[in-house]
Amino acid sequence: MSAWGTGDMAAALPDATNEQPAIEQGSEAPAVEKKADPQAYGWVAPTKYDYETFNKTNKELEEAQASAQSTENQAEFGGISSGDWANKGALYEWKDEYGDVGPHFPELEKQLFGSEFHVRSGIKFDTLQEITVTQEGNIRIEPVKSFDDAGLHPAMRDNVTLAGYNVPTPIQQYVLPAIFKGHDVVACAQTGSGKTAAFLIPILSKLMGKAKKLAAVRGNPALMREGERYRAEPLVLIVCPNRELATQIFDEARRFCYRTMLRPCVVYGGCPLREQIPLLEKGCDLLIATPGRLIDFMNRPALLTLKRLKYMVIDEADEMLHSDWESDLKQIMSGGDQEEGNITYLMFSATFPKIARDLAKEHLAHDHVRIRVGRAGSSHVNIKQDVIFVEAHAKRTALFDLLMSAPPARTIIFVNSKRSADELDDFLFNSDIPCTSIHGDRTQKEREDSIRAFRSGKAPVLIATGVSARGLDIHNVMHVINYDMPSPNYGGIEEYTHRIGRTGRIGNLGLATSFYNERDSDIAETLVKTLLETHQVIPDFLEQYIPEGFTAEGTGDVEKLKFEADSDYGDGDGENGENGENGEAPAEGADASGWGAPAAPEASGSGWTASAAPAQEAPAASGWGAQPTTPVQAPPSNAGSNWGQQPSSAPQGPPAQQPGWGAAPQGFQGPPAQGPPAAQPSGWGAASQGFQRPPAHGPPAIQPSGWGPAPAALQPAQVGGWGATAATPAVPVNNNNNNGWGPSPTGDSRW
Repeated sequence: MSAWGTGDMAAALPDATNEQPAIEQGSEAPAVEKKADPQAYGWVAPTKYDYETFNKTNKELEEAQASAQSTENQAEFGGISSGDWANKGALYEWKDEYGDVGPHFPELEKQLFGSEFHVRSGIKFDTLQEITVTQEGNIRIEPVKSFDDAGLHPAMRDNVTLAGYNVPTPIQQYVLPAIFKGHDVVACAQTGSGKTAAFLIPILSKLMGKAKKLAAVRGNPALMREGERYRAEPLVLIVCPNRELATQIFDEARRFCYRTMLRPCVVYGGCPLREQIPLLEKGCDLLIATPGRLIDFMNRPALLTLKRLKYMVIDEADEMLHSDWESDLKQIMSGGDQEEGNITYLMFSATFPKIARDLAKEHLAHDHVRIRVGRAGSSHVNIKQDVIFVEAHAKRTALFDLLMSAPPARTIIFVNSKRSADELDDFLFNSDIPCTSIHGDRTQKEREDSIRAFRSGKAPVLIATGVSARGLDIHNVMHVINYDMPSPNYGGIEEYTHRIGRTGRIGNLGLATSFYNERDSDIAETLVKTLLETHQVIPDFLEQYIPEGFTAEGTGDVEKLKFEADSDYGDGDGENGENGENGEAPAEGADASGWGAPAAPEASGSGWTASAAPAQEAPAASGWGAQPTTPVQAPPSNAGSNWGQQPSSAPQGPPAQQPGWGAAPQGFQGPPAQGPPAAQPSGWGAASQGFQRPPAHGPPAIQPSGWGPAPAALQPAQVGGWGATAATPAVPVNNNNNNGWGPSPTGDSRW
């Protein structure tokens, strides 16, 4: 069968959906019978992880590498020796005598731009150009269709060619000119669309002609003495959520900084500070960092200062905010000791929830550029998505059969827990499948070595938890397998999109296979919509979730698909968007800018507002109940009263249908018997859901008398939150004891 076909899956999994005989209590589960020899199918032999080597001290490791590792082996890993830290990758060391553009070094070019070390555009690149790009806000950017027309520095143009970029992707077509024009940018694009190059290429290109003027003074590498140190003063800061993504962006930055005087560095947790400090002390113009380690260095001003910072990039912003790093991110985005306030902010992500939009509005310029490529959180047509029904107890057998049913290919298998990753790693290794695994409990050196083994093909099967593999961009990942479907507790459909986005990158083809059973029904509806969006075939066990107007063959008008939780940045600022959760669905009242309609202005004078819409539909500008259907004028003030006109006669009981609340003022519907009226004057209405604070300015100076006097039977009892009523309709005394209506609320009072 072909590498992409799954038509023979029924034969490979004859009992995947059949019930298995019960296992007697106390007895061991039957051993899984090996159906095939993986090596006979073309898989390389598995290699046992050498814990002894990677638990050596740095000195022992350096001695072992000096005697055992050759330059050829280092080139295999992009200039990094096996077992070494990823932040020690080979860099282009600039010398003052080079002039404006440095000379070529063929051996370094081989390490940086070799085809095994980064993803090049694939045969289906043209399909990327068909994606709809939406610009929001007042600024409109004219896209560039060619790198030759983008105004790149000559050295950067050469590096783009060496990296295999021939035509800009949609996100690059808009972000490049936006950055060259100096705009802040919020970009929401699909995974695998070239976001990293979209911000690295224009930023570094702009700085290449100004580096000598803007960069901090540092010594000539050829003349530096031992022990000579310089404080890191980066011009560019890139913040990302995890270590693997940080080292990956660092690798990309090493390529684009080739033959320039710009020097990239990367810092992340898990790697000892003593390994990172010496690299920073050699000078740093571009710093890639994870939030925790960056805060650590920001608190060490002798090692790092941001006073020269010109660009700040937040990559995978949604993931960082979901990981409880909001306070750290706000501290970072404040710019540290950068006092000029001229930082250009760029935020990139595949999804953009409300919390990320709020952060953008707080720090980015008001006229920033907002770009959306496709639907936020969508997948791509270059990825063939198959869903197979597999009971939980049959997953291991199904996985082994699936790996044997197609030619060997670089494969990522996703699970939901660290324990599952370890157990599945043991199972596949004992089944002679060459595999490795990463998750949060592994040491940083183990994680880096696993990624290195996966990239090189030494272990072409990688088992990972979703968070640990976020943003991985590895050449020739042909197959992604969701061994565990991501339930809402593990990220839901957005996590599914990020997972399958590890394949089919930048125009390459990819296959995503997911194991599904009844336990995954909570994701079924959105999963079917995601499949239909890219015209995938819907399996029979999911046909019940197909919306009206679509078929199991994937046909239908995708524009009619309604996603309940679009992670779009075009909604309002309310707690919940319409038909969505957590404010992620676009609200109908959003204005053209994509950030929600402004609050209704208050009418001058009385503090009352008028609304042409029905009272139950138009929220008051103050947030305290509905507005009247027509403008209501308050009655004239009576002398000596600060609270409106007094009753002209003895207290009368309220109507029977409104016990204890008095008659409603003209223009307002009478309240139900069980509570206060549904429609109330702005500023005094019922508290909205969530019981927000009342307006700081207190009640309006003029109050209608339409509430009526309290019934005699209730004097002087408290009446539903309005204070005690006087026995007779006397003029209220303006003090804090008893003014006839209870104490006046202060600016900070609550009901």
